[in-house]
Amino acid sequence: MAKKPHLSFWQIWNLSFGFLGVQIGYSLQNGNTSRILSSLGADVGHLSYFWLAAPLAGLLVQPIIGLSSDKTWTRLGRRVPFILGGAIASALAMFFMPNSEFFTYLFPPLIFGAVMLLFMDTSFNVTMQPFRALVGDMVNDDQRNIGYSVQSFLINTGAVLGSILPFLLTYIGVSNIPAEGAKVAPTVIWAFYIGGAILLITVLWTSFTTKEFPPKEYEELNNITAEEKKHTSFLTLLKDIPETMWRLSIVQFFSWFSLFLMWVYTTSGIAQNVWGVVPTDSTSAAFNAAGNWTGVIFACYSAFAAGFSMLMPRIARIIGRKNTYRYSLLLGGLSLLSMIFIKDQYMLIFAMAGVGISWAAILAMPYAILSSSLPASKMGVYMGIFNASITIPQIAAGLLGGVILALLGGQAIFMLGVAGLSMVFAAIGVFFVHDKNEIR
Repeated sequence: MAKKPHLSFWQIWNLSFGFLGVQIGYSLQNGNTSRILSSLGADVGHLSYFWLAAPLAGLLVQPIIGLSSDKTWTRLGRRVPFILGGAIASALAMFFMPNSEFFTYLFPPLIFGAVMLLFMDTSFNVTMQPFRALVGDMVNDDQRNIGYSVQSFLINTGAVLGSILPFLLTYIGVSNIPAEGAKVAPTVIWAFYIGGAILLITVLWTSFTTKEFPPKEYEELNNITAEEKKHTSFLTLLKDIPETMWRLSIVQFFSWFSLFLMWVYTTSGIAQNVWGVVPTDSTSAAFNAAGNWTGVIFACYSAFAAGFSMLMPRIARIIGRKNTYRYSLLLGGLSLLSMIFIKDQYMLIFAMAGVGISWAAILAMPYAILSSSLPASKMGVYMGIFNASITIPQIAAGLLGGVILALLGGQAIFMLGVAGLSMVFAAIGVFFVHDKNEIR
């Protein structure tokens, strides 16, 4: 029986290197979308509705891209054409979104910004989904943990750079306050320009250094039978979803419900709790300082996650993947809950250590467990369907966020407590996940 070759570390690195740039862009979006939309006139109570663009795009796009890439073969490969095309569209969206106020002849600035958010996140999803499947395609069973851990490391390194970029630009002298008559600070605009350029460069690196297995060789290496290659309807695919995937999806629901609330409400929460800013004061120097600090602490949790990503394969061999996953989520939940009581901006960094560990596990452990239970001929489409376990909880959080915030008296910091409880529920859910290829 044919077996996939053992890849060198640098071959595994090149497979996911483009994710570094994608995550820089995605982190700029996460850290600055609320800030941009608030500057364009969005009310804090309505922010979660704008953020629905991201999960809705992922819910629709990723299964389609997964199914399409499973059936595609070009000179560039199976997954790479989608990765490259999505990266180009993402970079264009990153140029337009922070400049929404200059397109008033087309739409009101807030509407244009919302449209660009949808376009940008759709493009990110086109790029990101094939990266997950590409690692599953190329690495053998013995290297799955290291394959997804390297991907997690690159994602989190990109998140550090993207999150901290506006702060660094402020440090070197770029204005962090909108110019007279403008709405968005130059630090944000230039951060998006730089992020878009890096995204393109890193994706080009993966595109031209990765040689995917040709169709015949891929089938032999994955022992794909003629029966398995037969056309399967989407409804049949849903009916045949492995039990492991269903159970992981429950864990994912609570994990990503938590993360969505954190991304949406951290800026407003710490602005109120640490800087004493009222929710409507979204163009003040204090609010923009809180926005920059959100970038810094998001960079911190990503830095902690990058470091933990390199330790995860060793830890998983000792205590198992499920225990690594469970304890990481629990630590993240407790850390988010602690933010309610923190009044010092520097103490927030310590809370981010636990969030970073949970984030590293979320990016690697579900995919390492899942990829072992999926048929190779349907790796892309099932990875795309699995993305619903990321997008549906974000849609739920987006629809419920404003309601929950109102029930909590408009105190955005309490939304981080809700996020913490949700992460704790995710940790409990890991007990019920079956990992048939547990590596200890």
